[in-house]
Amino acid sequence: MEFGEENKEVEYKASLGENGNVILKKKSKIKSGSKSRSGGSQFELRVRKDLEAKGWIVDKWSNNLDLDENKIHPAKRRFARFNKNMGVMTIGTGFPDFIAFQLMEKGRYKIIGVEVKMNGILSKIEKEKCCWYLRNNIFSEILIAKKIKEKNRVRVEYKSFLKVSENEK
Repeated sequence: MEFGEENKEVEYKASLGENGNVILKKKSKIKSGSKSRSGGSQFELRVRKDLEAKGWIVDKWSNNLDLDENKIHPAKRRFARFNKNMGVMTIGTGFPDFIAFQLMEKGRYKIIGVEVKMNGILSKIEKEKCCWYLRNNIFSEILIAKKIKEKNRVRVEYKSFLKVSENEK
C-alpha cells in the first residue's frame, strides 16, 4: 500500500443476470439507483396531478411498441422484490408513461401521450417510438415532461416531441 492510499473495502452484492451470469454491483451504486428510481416515480406522480389539474383525464399507458414488428403489445410486467420473500408486481413499464384525453368539443377528444423524464432527454429508441406513434396517428401529440428547479420549488415543463426533434436537427 502506497502513502496516502486509504484502506477502503468496496462492498459488492452478487446477483444473477437474465442469462445466468453472476453480476457484481457496488452497494453504493445500488443505493443511488434506488434514490433515482423513487425520485422519478415521485416526479411522475407530480406530472399526473399537474395534468389532471389542467383538465386532462390521465391514465397509465400499459402498452409498448416493438419497432421490429411495427406492432403495439402489452408491456412486460416486472416483479420488484423489496424483501427476501416480499415484492410487488408492477405494470407501468410502457412507453410513453401516460395517455391523456381532453374534451375539445362535443364528442371529440384530443388524445396525447406523455413521457416523463427528469432531464427531458429521450434515447434514440424512444425517439423512434415517438415518430412511429405520431406517423400512425396513435397520438395527436407527444409531450415530454421535464423537471425544472426554481429556488426551492419544482416546476413541470412540457415540450412537444415535434419541437424537441426540430431543435436537434
